[in-house]
Amino acid sequence: MARRLYSLRGNDQKLDGGAMFGNAPRALWESWAPVDDRNRIDLATRCLVVNEGKRFILFEAGVGAFFSPAMKDRFGIQGERNRLLTSLDLYGLKHTDIDVVVLSHLHFDHAGGLLSAWSEDEPPQLLFPNARYLVGQQAWERANDPHPRDRASFIPVLNELLRASGRLELVKGPTSPVLGDGYRFITSHGHTPGMLLTLIEGDRGPLVYGADLVPGRAWVHTSITMGYDRFPELLIDEKIALLDLLVGRKGRVFFTHDPVYAMAHITRDERGRYGSANNKRSVRGFIA
Repeated sequence: MARRLYSLRGNDQKLDGGAMFGNAPRALWESWAPVDDRNRIDLATRCLVVNEGKRFILFEAGVGAFFSPAMKDRFGIQGERNRLLTSLDLYGLKHTDIDVVVLSHLHFDHAGGLLSAWSEDEPPQLLFPNARYLVGQQAWERANDPHPRDRASFIPVLNELLRASGRLELVKGPTSPVLGDGYRFITSHGHTPGMLLTLIEGDRGPLVYGADLVPGRAWVHTSITMGYDRFPELLIDEKIALLDLLVGRKGRVFFTHDPVYAMAHITRDERGRYGSANNKRSVRGFIA
């Protein structure tokens, strides 16, 4: 079965550069990500839609515009509207056309786009009324019982709405009967417990939705982690395993947070250093 893939931009975001690059010195990472006058770097919240002909599968929903104005400013959220809906519209799609939404985890910058934009007069509404929502069992448990260190990363009202929808599917293994053949989950715990990376099989090699294990080209470097990662050393081990898989199979990674590029091949040089090649700014009708 031919699958056509399209990248979608959610609302852009600006976050502290030091937080995004962990213990890496600014002298190193500033050449990859210039900062503004508040020490923030530009970040995308990028999503992927797969057109299978008879159904549409959306991978993640971006950060959306559900935050109040004060919280938007705190987290550097750009735009007043939910940009994901506009991005869908560019391909002739509405949120009501989506059949399945796959969420790597439930941090607000990956799942906030499931909610309607902030309104002073109305509570947030859950979008995608015809979709089944796939979330890893462990990621769901973490979202509902977070550690104090990452409690602010989750959206309690979203958890309540997902539970009440009757369309939430908890993933407990490497495959899902909802997705079917051609998709496999790789579970990662370094960023947050139970994060799901989706591997999409294709004739030209696999494509992996990198989520927050490899969120952009700069994080392809082995030692680069984020201050938001719960277990950085474990994350590095998981990242090396994924990059080795992609090099061995001539695979690609889809970047959720890279401000410029959506997809790239993963390479490894004679010294064992990983990099990216064939960087694509967008994905439009890529056949997997």
